[in-house]
Amino acid sequence: MAADEPAEETDNPRSARTNKLWSDVRVDPIEIALPGGVGYTLRAYRPASEIAAAEGGAGTVVELDDFDAAAAAVARRRRGDEAEEADVEEVEELAEDLDEDDLVDEEDDDLDEDEEDDDEEDDEGDEDEEEEDDDEDDEEDEDQEVPVFLGRQGRVYLFHSPEKLVEFVKSGSEHDLAQVDSWSDLVKRVKTDDVVALDEDTYELDLVVENLRGGPDAWDAPLILKAGEVARDLAFALRIEPVVIALASGSPLDDLDEALRSAEAGGVGSFFAKRRLRKIPAQQSSLAWRTIIGKISAVAEWRD
Repeated sequence: MAADEPAEETDNPRSARTNKLWSDVRVDPIEIALPGGVGYTLRAYRPASEIAAAEGGAGTVVELDDFDAAAAAVARRRRGDEAEEADVEEVEELAEDLDEDDLVDEEDDDLDEDEEDDDEEDDEGDEDEEEEDDDEDDEEDEDQEVPVFLGRQGRVYLFHSPEKLVEFVKSGSEHDLAQVDSWSDLVKRVKTDDVVALDEDTYELDLVVENLRGGPDAWDAPLILKAGEVARDLAFALRIEPVVIALASGSPLDDLDEALRSAEAGGVGSFFAKRRLRKIPAQQSSLAWRTIIGKISAVAEWRD
């Protein structure tokens, strides 16, 4: 084991003191490359119940089922005219049912009072059970961790240098991360040398569009998958609805991510995943990602 320790230290560009700092405060410096430049910021994950919405409606927290709702919207758009035809058929069937109900004898229309009371009691019991289930779901949602960034009112703050980032952190300015429990500890301890992003926290969004244009044989899976990770976090935290929808479960870009993950995993599934990738249109994917990066760039506020 001792022989492996130097390699681990080489792979990690941060000192032991710096690693302990970020581990203690549960906040991480991240590096994002956008068409407008490379910037540093901070990101943390906390239970939804601990993170308050920011002022002005563009807050830190989005309802946890927004991605599912977005996925449903994507599915509706995919169905297109078929959905409208299905709705028409459903209405026609309902009309036929109503016509049949009109022919029922009056004796069947008048329910016994005791039966009505029993039905009401059953309904009340069902409502109570539904309310309990809803309460449990709400509690689970509140316990889920959500991303929160250094920023405010639907914007993420970026800094061209670690020096400027640390200067802002110690300035006492208002921002969303100030509400996390460890913020005061971070302000006291952080130094310029501590602002070093690990490889998993470094995102090259400026390279995604060009890479996608090259087609499946040229696609860089780690580059695209990491871009999707930070884009989802930013969209979730800053309420960037077009990005939420574009990357929602079941969307074309989500399908692209799933195929890339399967292809990277190897094995039999990798063979089929590579065949799926060849069916994904490179042009449409690159255009969709160009829009996403444009939306993210629009909410990036350079503070130096």
